[in-house]
Amino acid sequence: MSTVEGDKVSGASEVGRSLHDFVAELYPLCRSITGDGVRETLRLIQRRIPLTMCEVPSGAQVFDWTVPLEWNVKDACIKDKNGGRIADFKVNNLHLMSYSTPIQRRMRLDELRPHLFSLPDHPEWIPYRTSYYQENWGFCLPHKDLERLVDEEYDVLIDSSLQSGALTYGECYLPGQTSDEVLVSSHICHPSLCNDNLSGIAVAVMLAQTLALRPRRYSYRFVFIPGTIGSITWLAKNENVIPHIKHGLVLTGIGDEGGLTYKRSRQGQAEIDRAMVHILKHSGDAHALIDFFPYGYDERQYCSPGFNLPVGCLMRTPHGEYPEYHSSADNLDFVKPESLAHSYTRCIELFDLLECNRTYQNQNPKCEPQLGRRGLYRAIAGQQDKQFKELVLLWVLNLSDGQHTVLDIAERAEVPFHRVHAAVEALLKVGLLKECGESDHV
Repeated sequence: MSTVEGDKVSGASEVGRSLHDFVAELYPLCRSITGDGVRETLRLIQRRIPLTMCEVPSGAQVFDWTVPLEWNVKDACIKDKNGGRIADFKVNNLHLMSYSTPIQRRMRLDELRPHLFSLPDHPEWIPYRTSYYQENWGFCLPHKDLERLVDEEYDVLIDSSLQSGALTYGECYLPGQTSDEVLVSSHICHPSLCNDNLSGIAVAVMLAQTLALRPRRYSYRFVFIPGTIGSITWLAKNENVIPHIKHGLVLTGIGDEGGLTYKRSRQGQAEIDRAMVHILKHSGDAHALIDFFPYGYDERQYCSPGFNLPVGCLMRTPHGEYPEYHSSADNLDFVKPESLAHSYTRCIELFDLLECNRTYQNQNPKCEPQLGRRGLYRAIAGQQDKQFKELVLLWVLNLSDGQHTVLDIAERAEVPFHRVHAAVEALLKVGLLKECGESDHV
């Protein structure tokens, strides 16, 4: 039984529960592309992994963009004539449109109405709206509440500030045996939304915790950034890092009950693309594969033509394809511990594959060596298993010519990577393989 299947039988695994608990801890905070909510989120991450917080001042030029003014909010509400709060930021931070400018004024419904947003198709839910780059203000509320509003005067308060400050992001760097890097990126700019993208943050943090305890060939760089402007800013400030990035993964929306979806990098056939496709193909999971397109999450910045980094995106149901997206229904009930644990497991499998995907040279390349006398069939139960293992061993020997990686062999043989890697390990022990150094590669 697989780990995921076992979790479904026994209930949420310890991993799943831990991930869900961290999502719950992050959930109340009001995050945006700048501000104290981002800093507090990063501080909570910092309690779990070694995280460097970086600040880029408002007004800084980052390629074609400018770091915006910092936004913070103390309170926001709409009161009717009796003092009842119709929309209340302190009850649910989604009630306030992100980056709303300050206002304190009494107005009638016809003046207020253009600043109110709802979801007619889901009258119980609060939508999520932003106005980052155009000064405006607004409130979001359930459509059922909007329809009950009568033509009277309302007191509108938004106690917010837009002033010079900074864009804040966090970075966790785990050095490996080489300077070649795996980049893992998660956006941290959404308020109380669980799948988008507290799920990605939680899984990224646990991945960093796990990898920190393991020997690593690659160095790993985890970045926690505001969406779009954050990745643009990070790229602008870290161009020296770019040549070291050999693989990259954006994690987002990986806590819902949908099957995993992988969006390939712009390169299409980068090693990480092939690795993720291979894992999903042999997982037995329902999944979907998407070719790169220049819309979505921060992969579109990493994959812009000036960088063209091998960065894919892992999610479950794609953004905008589930009704709960960008609404109050993306809550703690919507993300599932089992889904979080499953996403984490597949990511670990991906990193294990990348770590083990090396190139080898057959030390007995003239015809097939005798495998039986080297004890390579020992402890094999059943003729079918013996034949399968023999075939895998022969595939490895045949393609270990200094030009094929373990993933190349697994793809050619149509065998799960871990089975091929096990064969590699067995052949190394009896001296029939040698790992190639860079100088040995053709």
